[in-house]
Amino acid sequence: MLPIEKPLAEFELLDKCFSPHGVHFELPANTVLTFSNIDPSNVTVVLNQGEIAISRKYNDVLMGIVNAPFVNGLSTSIIKRPTEYIYTTQNSCSGYYLPAELSLKLVEEHQLWRESFCWLTWWYRLAETRDCQLIGSSTYDQIRSTLLIMAEWEETLRARVGVIQYIQKRTGISRSVIAEMLSALRQGNYIEMSKGKLTKINRLPYEY
Repeated sequence: MLPIEKPLAEFELLDKCFSPHGVHFELPANTVLTFSNIDPSNVTVVLNQGEIAISRKYNDVLMGIVNAPFVNGLSTSIIKRPTEYIYTTQNSCSGYYLPAELSLKLVEEHQLWRESFCWLTWWYRLAETRDCQLIGSSTYDQIRSTLLIMAEWEETLRARVGVIQYIQKRTGISRSVIAEMLSALRQGNYIEMSKGKLTKINRLPYEY
């Protein structure tokens, strides 16, 4: 599957259009974003600075950790029963949110359909990649793919996120199974960890 670059130019146009109408926020690390007088299942969220974890509320499955710039909820108002997400900051974050109906109205008024389509395509490609890594995959394959994702993070983010907790929330695999496999990988010098955080991947075998 070919990678796809984040459409930054398209984001800038959407951001310029949405920002004057949004409720702006600045939040410290480990804070859940709450929405004032807006249905949390029908909101567009724009992240201008920082990194934020996105989880589905109904089953607490972690969709991933994204870094700014980022926008979610462009198509929410079109969906009959949209999914509600929980946004938890991983460091100092700033951005804004607005009702999804308003963001859709602004897209139509300013003819930003192409920009919205490009952004949604990027977001859905990430979701598709996640599904390919997790659905129908063995327990080890799920852990392996998640470790490879964490290895691509900046060092400051890896230093804050516990490996077992992140894998468990992303995959639903039990903590004991994750701990057992991580221990075996450490003993084989395939990965290096410190205080529960991933520091380095030397090489990950394809089979456990």
